Amino acid sequence: MNEALKRILEVLKLAEKLKYELRHSWLSNGRQESVAEHSWRVTLMAVFLEPYLGKQVDTAKLLKMITIHDLVEAEATDIPAFDTMDNQQAQMEKQERELQAIENIRKMLGGDLGNDIQQLWMEFEDKSSYEAKVANALDKLEAQLQHNEADIATWLEVEYKMSFMLGKHTDFDQALTSFRQLVEQEAESKLKKAGVSLNEVNHLL
Repeated sequence: MNEALKRILEVLKLAEKLKYELRHSWLSNGRQESVAEHSWRVTLMAVFLEPYLGKQVDTAKLLKMITIHDLVEAEATDIPAFDTMDNQQAQMEKQERELQAIENIRKMLGGDLGNDIQQLWMEFEDKSSYEAKVANALDKLEAQLQHNEADIATWLEVEYKMSFMLGKHTDFDQALTSFRQLVEQEAESKLKKAGVSLNEVNHLL
């Protein structure tokens, strides 16, 4: 057991990097957000929204998926969605880096635990279960929620249209769809207040 605990300690040390690996998101006080902060609130969203989901979920599995999903970014770093959205080469490179990172984490942990963590990560990526689809939806919703809370000056123009592209991630579940609509309404209000023409945004979609 002592050897297994030493392995866990090493992965926890790796995970510390997520506290200073920064995302392309800013907080309401103007500070840039860390990956760890994003992961924490996605987990909180799962706890709060779980009772309203259309199907019963394995809550432990859902929370595990969310907690470990961004662990690969301690090695692979965080790559904003808009950097890969229309770039197949960038998508492939990101996927390769993250696959290598989760394989390294599997080896660091070793045994059944390493295999289980890798399997959960792959299930999230493949969206091959209801829990994985929920985890993915919450991940995307939290990112938009954070953008809504940040100063509009931190938004890139591409993020105007990305605010209204979340339906493909949420529309399998009514509660997530309804929550997404609330988040989109906030984004719409923010853009209007900043003088951004929604007609122009709709043209980009």
